[in-house]
Amino acid sequence: MTTATLAPTADQAATTTWQIDPAHSNVEFAVKHMMIATVRGRFADVSGTVTTNGTPEGSQVAVRIAAASIDTRQAQRDQHLTSADFLDVATYPDITFVSTKITPKGDDEFTMVGDLTIRGVTHPVTLDVTSEGKGKDPWGNQRAGFSATGKIDRREFGLTYNQALETGGVLVGNDLKLTVDIELTHAA
Repeated sequence: MTTATLAPTADQAATTTWQIDPAHSNVEFAVKHMMIATVRGRFADVSGTVTTNGTPEGSQVAVRIAAASIDTRQAQRDQHLTSADFLDVATYPDITFVSTKITPKGDDEFTMVGDLTIRGVTHPVTLDVTSEGKGKDPWGNQRAGFSATGKIDRREFGLTYNQALETGGVLVGNDLKLTVDIELTHAA
C-alpha cells in the first residue's frame, strides 16, 4: 500500500488489483481464557483484493474470511466457536473487512480504518499496517507482503457468550487481539 511497494509499473494500468494469496496469508486472533491464559486461533480460508492507483490514500482493501475455517487446535472448542453462541456460521458464513481510509504514518507504515462485519454487525476497526516488502516470484508475478495488528471488543459484534467464574472474572475475555499477515500477488 506504499507508493514504493504497490506503485504501478510503466506496463501496468493506472489502477492495479492485487489478489490475496491464501496459501501465504494468515488472520490470527488471541483472547484471554479464564483471565489467566491466552488462547490463539486462526482462520484458514482468507481471500480478497487490494486495488491501488499507486498511492496509499487511493488504495482499497476488501477481505473475506470463511467463519467456519476457524482453527484453535482444539476441535470441541472450534465447534462451539462456530455455533450460535459465537460466530453462528450457519447464518453468517463470512466475516468481511472493507477499508474506508488508509493514512501513511511513516516509512512503510500506515493506519488503515475499515468496516469489519461479524455476525451481520458492522463496526469500524483501526489497524496498524506495515509493508514487509515487494518482489518478483520465480514465475514472474509481482508479490507484496503486509502485516497488520489491531484490537476489537467481541461484544460489539454480538459475540456475548460468557460464563462467570467462581474466583471472579469471566471465562472468555472481551478483547480480541488481531494479527494479520497478507501476501498479495499480481499476475505478470
